[in-house]
Amino acid sequence: MTGFDDLPHAEQLAHLATLAADALACYDLPAVSAPELVNLSENATYRIDDPASGRRWALRVHRDGYHSTAAIASELAWLQALRNDGVVVTPRPVPGRDGALIQHVAHPAMRRPRHVVLFDWESGIEPSEKDHLTQKFAILGEVTARMHRHSKGWHRPRDFERLTWDFDTSLGDRPHWGRWRDGMGLDPTKEALFGETVALIGRRLAAFGKAPDRFGLIHCDMRLANLLIDGDAVKVLDFDDCGFSWHLYDAATAVSFFEHEPHVPELMASWVEGYRRILDLPAEDEAEIPTFVMLRRMLLVAWIGSHAETDLAQSMGVSYTETTGPLCEDYLSRFG
Repeated sequence: MTGFDDLPHAEQLAHLATLAADALACYDLPAVSAPELVNLSENATYRIDDPASGRRWALRVHRDGYHSTAAIASELAWLQALRNDGVVVTPRPVPGRDGALIQHVAHPAMRRPRHVVLFDWESGIEPSEKDHLTQKFAILGEVTARMHRHSKGWHRPRDFERLTWDFDTSLGDRPHWGRWRDGMGLDPTKEALFGETVALIGRRLAAFGKAPDRFGLIHCDMRLANLLIDGDAVKVLDFDDCGFSWHLYDAATAVSFFEHEPHVPELMASWVEGYRRILDLPAEDEAEIPTFVMLRRMLLVAWIGSHAETDLAQSMGVSYTETTGPLCEDYLSRFG
């Protein structure tokens, strides 16, 4: 039998849509519309509409083998604690008919049942890199600091389980998102440049260390696509990658996919200003932000290479690798 991952992309999407429709029976929902795919990344996320009331939900079908049931339960525990403790508005998971937040739905084309989670839909507008973001980044820095402060003081459940995003699991020997050397459009010249950059990132992160005031439970994907602006409030979505990493990695993820734009240093300065409204950020830590931006950039080169079937990877593609080169050269000249 052909494995799901070996099927043509269109066939995979059709099977995922069938599974998403079947998953609706797990919930006490009214007569809703067919699931509409809104995002395909690690997971497939569908919008569910109730035409009668206008109510809406987000249904997330998890990628096979990426997170265990315990890891997904840990994600949901933290995002609910953040919301319940008044730190930030996060998506509210909806229990199934059996009371469980995580459902397991089978499909004949898939080896194992998939984890499925339903969330209430959150209103708001996704910020764009084309917006004037300086003020929004100050707010984002403040929100991020509130989340970091919460994670430092939060008593995690005993069986809490999340991935660790350090150098080894990002760009080293055990990468969660594939090898950066498998990025799109790499040639020997770029590979040598990128390799020198990765080695420097590794040395600087080793010197920076993982002290508790620098490393802990964070969101790990605070990019614009995972934020909603609703009036004066910033809502934080998609905790699927949350785990243990450097606090400043959250700053770097905020400029994901446009790290090369000339206004990024201004945005980072605003982020730092907002962060310091809540938590101390020593000057020596702030000075290391470019290392985390490069860590994220190289990690996304790897992600694009290992997720070539997604619309986002295809839209970035080789051009993202091309624009990474000048960033590497600048980083090596400043920090090497």
